Amino acid sequence: MPKLLVVLAFMLSVSGPLAAQPDQPPSLDQLHYALRLRPDQEQAWQLFQQASRPSPQDEARQRDAYQRMGSLQAPQRVDLSIQMMRSDLEQMERQGSALKALYATLSPDQQAIFDRETAPPRQ
Repeated sequence: MPKLLVVLAFMLSVSGPLAAQPDQPPSLDQLHYALRLRPDQEQAWQLFQQASRPSPQDEARQRDAYQRMGSLQAPQRVDLSIQMMRSDLEQMERQGSALKALYATLSPDQQAIFDRETAPPRQ
C-alpha cells in the first residue's frame, strides 16, 4: 500500500461503531452519514472528500517509483525516496487543510463524532 494511503488509513481508522470490522477505517460515505451534515457544511465535506482521495497521477507516480527502486543504486534510491516523501507530505498537508476547514464547520457534537470515528484503534 502506498505510504500516503497508509497515512490516510491511519487518519481515518476507527475504534467506534462505524467500522465494518475491528481496526478497519470507515468509508467516507459512512463518516458522512454519521456526521449528518447540514447543507451549509456540504461544500467543506466535498473538498475534504476530494483531498482524501489520491489522484490517479499520484498513484501512477508512486507505482513507477516503486518499480524503478530495484534498478537504482543506493544514492539514487535515497533521492527517490526523499522525493516520494516530499510528495506524500504535500498531499498530507492538502488533506490536513481540507480536514481543518471541514472540522471548523462542524458543531461540537459533530466534532465529537468525527474525533471518535477517526481516532486510531487502541492497542
